Amino acid sequence: MRAQQVFKNFIQPNSLLKEYPQMFNWIPENYGLPQGFAMTNFTELKGCGCKVPQTQLLKYLSNINSDIGSETPDVSVVPIQGTERHSIISTIDFFYPLVENPYAQGRIACCNVLSDLYAMGLTRVDNILMVLGVSTEMTDIEKQVSTNLMIKGFNDCAKEAGTSVTGGQSVQSPWPIIGGVGITGAASDEFIMPVGAQKGDYLVLTKPLGVQLAVNTFQWMTQVPEKWKAIEKHTNRQELSDALDQALISMSTLNLSASQLFKAHNIKASTDITGFGIKGHSDYLAKAQEKKLKFVIHTLPIISNLYKLENKARDFGFIRGTAAETSGGLLVAVKDPDAFLKDYKKIIGNDWGWVIGEIF
Repeated sequence: MRAQQVFKNFIQPNSLLKEYPQMFNWIPENYGLPQGFAMTNFTELKGCGCKVPQTQLLKYLSNINSDIGSETPDVSVVPIQGTERHSIISTIDFFYPLVENPYAQGRIACCNVLSDLYAMGLTRVDNILMVLGVSTEMTDIEKQVSTNLMIKGFNDCAKEAGTSVTGGQSVQSPWPIIGGVGITGAASDEFIMPVGAQKGDYLVLTKPLGVQLAVNTFQWMTQVPEKWKAIEKHTNRQELSDALDQALISMSTLNLSASQLFKAHNIKASTDITGFGIKGHSDYLAKAQEKKLKFVIHTLPIISNLYKLENKARDFGFIRGTAAETSGGLLVAVKDPDAFLKDYKKIIGNDWGWVIGEIF
């Protein structure tokens, strides 16, 4: 019953502009901030692109006699003592700004925190602890306004997800930080351990790729003249503004829409696509399977008008599948992709959802 109540709060991507107009068309002067104020001015690394590279992380873990992340690298599943079938499931995620707008940044961060839990088929999150870093490089008024907006964006998203922020930790930092810890208690039949993919399954992706290209190229257009000069003959301001809006909508949409379908479609393996890119996260998922399987990805759906900018002024690694994503979609192993996508498109209210590969 509670899962149904949570789902009723879900806002479809096409309705985000109506419900949260403050996420779009950022005008800092409307908030008493100086012209040109942008959260991205206070960081050099953006969103999940700040993650330690996967190969380096594995090296850090290689000398530890531990099974850290062997099945669920982004999530902790700990059985509750004194019970036979209940566990505490938690995840942590935080990052630096990747968009100008602090309200949008807060919402994106909350969607990203919850995404790891949704990738395990959970539809209910009991509470969130917020991780917050206030920039020491801002003026007092910039700190006050931007931090208030980030917190509000994060909290509004938590409410939509049917959960609440019950505490957290805050620090001062040269670069702003926002994120949190998502925590829930669940019975064994309320979530999946993502290890049960089968030969013959198809790989479905629920959101488009390319948000890192979108936010970086938009910043080049507005703030980095030398890089804008390198790409302007391949695009125009309207295309990049539209791409940024598409990226904002994607990053700000809860993956609750897909996790609602796990039981009905008997999903046994899934992950969300974030900082390690589509290749990194699919590699992790393939290695976690109980059976030895081969994941083959043949299609990379991308936000409109961005593919032509790959390798222009910077190599994002998109074709190699290593481009970082932030609050990306779920990669789901499913037996009947047509049935899954029919139900998903009905819930999501747009044309998202693609078969991007197969399992052998």
